[in-house]
Amino acid sequence: MFATDLTEACGPDPATLCRLVFEQTDKVWLAWIVDGPLAIVAIVVLSWILVRIVRRQIPRTAKAYTAAREAEDARNSRQDLSKDQQVSRALRLERSRQRAQTLGSVVASLLAGLIWFVAFLFVLDQFGVSLAPLLAGAGVLGIALGFGAQQMVKDFLAGVFIVMEDQYGVGDIVDLGEANGTVERVSLRVTRLRDINGVVWYVPNGEIRRVGNSSKLWSTALLDIDVSYETDLERAGQILKAVADQLWGEQNDKMTIISEPEFVGVQSFGADGITLRLSARTEPAEQWAVGRELRKRIKLAFDEAQIEIPFPQRDIWLHNRD
Repeated sequence: MFATDLTEACGPDPATLCRLVFEQTDKVWLAWIVDGPLAIVAIVVLSWILVRIVRRQIPRTAKAYTAAREAEDARNSRQDLSKDQQVSRALRLERSRQRAQTLGSVVASLLAGLIWFVAFLFVLDQFGVSLAPLLAGAGVLGIALGFGAQQMVKDFLAGVFIVMEDQYGVGDIVDLGEANGTVERVSLRVTRLRDINGVVWYVPNGEIRRVGNSSKLWSTALLDIDVSYETDLERAGQILKAVADQLWGEQNDKMTIISEPEFVGVQSFGADGITLRLSARTEPAEQWAVGRELRKRIKLAFDEAQIEIPFPQRDIWLHNRD
């Protein structure tokens, strides 16, 4: 009789808690409530608590990660920024916050959906529904989706890490291997950028093997200037440094040098001249404008100092056989 009552209360395979309640109280209805409605309520409540934790903690983690990125940006940026540069920096930081917030929301939603799905399976199990066929069907469906949509899953996961690690964002100038240009849109599946010729490229995130970001925190204008072999290298170096220092002191909003330029020295010996190297750290994506302006000023300064910029020269020997 005891076994019959236990089976009636807790089913043919009684759970530990249900068996314990029945043995302590000897009440079928109480054991049934514990094993049935109360268990379902406990599953729903526990799932709700887990979802609340996930939705609260993941955005906090994303916010902390963004704060760390902002601190790194502050350490690598100078403080005496112009008004336009301050606005640009604020927009860049706001973009980073929004990206982290979006990613946190997506991840939290995915985890919450997974928690509720598992809870739904547990509830079905409480109603006596066999989960084996459902899990087998889900396994077959998962394998089918794995083969059919593996590239999409790969793109999605790559996009998550691109956004989470802040590898690049809208407005950055990047080199993605086959395509390079200005980023116009970043989603979790594809990156859209426009190259210098105006061509729009759509690059699946899963196909990106490496990223070269030319506008991350700061950039470098690196100039290799050729002079003839007859040039006084000491004087030429002083002129290069003076020209770069002058542009640095002007603090032009469109071509800003953020630290003292450096005359590196002799870079190489060529067939027609000697190559001198000049380096200047700039605001992000301003290295090309700085380089163009420096080349123009260097040409004028060299002309004034009568320093020759070499061109191909060849000595021709004519032999008279008479």
